[in-house]
Amino acid sequence: MALDLTSLPRPSRDDTTVGSMVRGLVGSEILRIAAEIRELVAKGTKVCNLTVGDFSPKEFPIPDGLRDQIGTALQGGETNYPPSDGVLDLRQAVQRFYERSLGLKYPLEGIVIAGGARPIIYATYRAVLDPGDVVVYPVPSWNNNHYAHMLGAKSVVVTTDAAAGFMPTLAQLEPHLSTARLLCLCSPLNPTGTMLDPEALRAICQRIVEENRAREGRGQKPLILMYDHIYWVLNFGKKHVTPVELVPEMAPYTVFVDGISKAFAATGVRVGWGVGAPTLISRMRDVLGHVGAWAPKAEQVATARYLDDTKATESFLQTMRQSVDARLEALYKGFQRMKDAGLPVHAIAPQGAIYLSVRFDVVGKDGLATNDAIRKRLLEKARFAVVPFQAFGLAEDTGWFRLSVGATSVAEIEEALPRVEATVREILTAK
Repeated sequence: MALDLTSLPRPSRDDTTVGSMVRGLVGSEILRIAAEIRELVAKGTKVCNLTVGDFSPKEFPIPDGLRDQIGTALQGGETNYPPSDGVLDLRQAVQRFYERSLGLKYPLEGIVIAGGARPIIYATYRAVLDPGDVVVYPVPSWNNNHYAHMLGAKSVVVTTDAAAGFMPTLAQLEPHLSTARLLCLCSPLNPTGTMLDPEALRAICQRIVEENRAREGRGQKPLILMYDHIYWVLNFGKKHVTPVELVPEMAPYTVFVDGISKAFAATGVRVGWGVGAPTLISRMRDVLGHVGAWAPKAEQVATARYLDDTKATESFLQTMRQSVDARLEALYKGFQRMKDAGLPVHAIAPQGAIYLSVRFDVVGKDGLATNDAIRKRLLEKARFAVVPFQAFGLAEDTGWFRLSVGATSVAEIEEALPRVEATVREILTAK
């Protein structure tokens, strides 16, 4: 007979069995909202789900070649531990991928493989920061607040604005760089779907180089830039640039966060990589080795073979970009039509990633005092599921939301837009 333990205490914020760090750690707001949507769908409610930055395999299956190579690797017995820095063939394939696609040839010691991009971000924070060190990041941005909390770092938050596509400028960052140990940038940006302007990035990088020259003379630790460009192959008419390309002196101070999750719709395959100076990457490798956050060996072997099939990868990426862009454009044009009709909505034209930034400027109308209240109204009345920018560190209730297109079709979007318009009109005419 099984011992019944179902009466064990449930989690609470004042639970003394855990440490103070986890008591203060907030779970993912995005996943909480996504769980709410899954529950609705399970009950039979049809929802246009624009919440999680994931891909529906029905809408965006992984490349045939990658899937086949995973099966071949498994059948070939590639099921034991991989090396702590990643399978050599994959590190070499990433090295070639960066050289031909980005014009950056890194030494193999500057490439580490992990189980997706998240462990690379964690390892960067862990390798660079000591408790109390300053980490600077703009908002909205993805999860920097949570990583800083876990590491006991001091967060310096730079609030951006829609006029600049929610991208930071040197003028906004400048006051904080002299005390910072880590600066976190992302382009294309999750959650906004916007990209850094090359000249803006160049100016930031030149300032980092100047700062580090001064620190070197004082015997101080340098300022490191974590450059998350996991979405870099998904750009629409605007060229993606890198810090090292623009300012080669940035090479010792830059860690790239990347992988196959977004480019190849392979979020569940869990293959990511960090690229940077060997002095940093080797320490990240050691952190990942102790955590055991490796990508499965079969998936590593398969990814290495697939990345080197340049004809297949380029063909897939072309189709991928077209499919993502079609969905983003359907949303953007729909909101533009609403705006042209005089409704208080505004969308930023898509530039990259799988996201569209949309503002529903109805805070204070019909009892809607917060972004979350707007979110719930859109879900209840229009069956339109979105994520408020509060989930990405932006505190103000300004009506801005992230719309993610990886789990929906153009037809579902076009079917949902009239419901959204009707809901907005209902809010405006409410007594």
